[in-house]
Amino acid sequence: GYTRNLWYRAFIFILTFLLYASFHLSRKPISIVKGELHKYCTAWDEADVRFSSQNRKSGSTAPHQLPDNETDCGWAPFDKNNYQQLLGALDYSFLCAYAVGMYLSGIIGERLPIRYYLTFGMLASGAFTALFGLGYFYNIHSFGFYVVTQVINGLVQTTGWPSVVTCLGNWFGKGRRGLIMGVWNSHTSVGNILGSLIAGYWVSTCWGLSFVVPGAIVAAMGIVCFLFLIEHPKDVRCSSTLVTHSKGYENGTNRLRLQKQILKSEKNKPLDPEMQCLLLSDGKGSIHPNHVVILPGDGGSGTAAISFTGALKIPGVIEFSLCLLFAKLVSYTFLFWLPLYITNVDHLDAKKAGELSTLFDVGGIFGGILAGVISDRLEKRASTCGLMLLLAAPTGTFPFSAPLPPTAMLLLSGALVSGPYALITTAVSADLGTHKSLKGNAHALSTVTAIIDGTGSVGAALGPLLAGLLSPSGWSNVFYMLMFADACALLFLIRLIHKELSCPGSATGDQVPFKEQ
Repeated sequence: GYTRNLWYRAFIFILTFLLYASFHLSRKPISIVKGELHKYCTAWDEADVRFSSQNRKSGSTAPHQLPDNETDCGWAPFDKNNYQQLLGALDYSFLCAYAVGMYLSGIIGERLPIRYYLTFGMLASGAFTALFGLGYFYNIHSFGFYVVTQVINGLVQTTGWPSVVTCLGNWFGKGRRGLIMGVWNSHTSVGNILGSLIAGYWVSTCWGLSFVVPGAIVAAMGIVCFLFLIEHPKDVRCSSTLVTHSKGYENGTNRLRLQKQILKSEKNKPLDPEMQCLLLSDGKGSIHPNHVVILPGDGGSGTAAISFTGALKIPGVIEFSLCLLFAKLVSYTFLFWLPLYITNVDHLDAKKAGELSTLFDVGGIFGGILAGVISDRLEKRASTCGLMLLLAAPTGTFPFSAPLPPTAMLLLSGALVSGPYALITTAVSADLGTHKSLKGNAHALSTVTAIIDGTGSVGAALGPLLAGLLSPSGWSNVFYMLMFADACALLFLIRLIHKELSCPGSATGDQVPFKEQ
């Protein structure tokens, strides 16, 4: 019945939220621990006070003699002058692996049961996050060890995103997607906040636990996923949208035959103005049948998975991907370098800086929800993103030399930077993946999501790397780089915004995109 349906949907909503939040929770510790891996060499007497009060492993330390595994400048190999490049390389190795893995992940994820795929990813991710922290307990100072751990962690973490988005797409159909996705997408920020607080709790006393605890949490959530995740409403005999479909689902082969007929008939019949508008800018019509691969489904009905090139031909996929590249570049630079920046500029310790940097994520929660609500109301995704990016440029630049107090600036820039990023990764991906040129092929969703997020992850890898290279020459250069990235993101949206404002529908698909059909 209707209420049973609602219960299931609420359950899946909360479960996928928690699963993905835990992925983010394990990504965050590295940025909090940075301030601890490299300390500014403090005067000897201060160091004494700090270490003898900590009383670690070696019992109380004699004056001027620090515990053997610890210099007063941090943790080798990060205690040298090139520490910013080394820490940047850690981020970079994680994010590069993540970007590369994401393209593969969508393609693999489509062809495997989501529940097993996600469980594997979470258990592996928990293991490698914890492994990084074990470097502390086993006194490992090899840079290679930390890099390899980050690379493998980056690869296994890509299992998360396409899986949860596909699962959510299966359950929530095409209703008021912006709002639902906006609320749901705050998992990123919630995970970051929890990650910061958990990592911050142990960072000054025993930073190994800052990784081991989040790792354990992710692995535990992997077990929860294995036990409770329901991939598709039909697995528990629920309907995927609250209204029943007029013409149930045809099975795969039948659907393809239909698709071919529709393609033939589309050549003859006049197109609706919105489709015409899309075609004017695209030059060619719907996706060709030969871009669709039939997979053996259960019960003999094939389900069509879309090929990579087929997905790229969906109008809007390329523009939104490139826009996300720059939006994520800005967002991830903040994610990875904000605590260290606050330490350098405001001279707070690692724990305080970590706590202050969570304000950026708190802003992100509001930004994501706001972007979803506005774009649902206006039915214009690209214009909403564009407006927020335009406003983000001045606020995201100098959080600490601004007219407002830093707390307010952090909240504001968090909202404006994360809003478009949240909107593109969720609502837009889901719109495009269920775009009408796909004729209800739900399997394309995983590939489209992975393409958009994978391209975004290239930006996520570039941002922190550039920040690591630019920050020694002054933080202002980092902020100029962020302003430039912001402008680029806007640039890629201009064509879509123009299309949205001149067309009756929206750049991402149906004529009345977000009404229940």
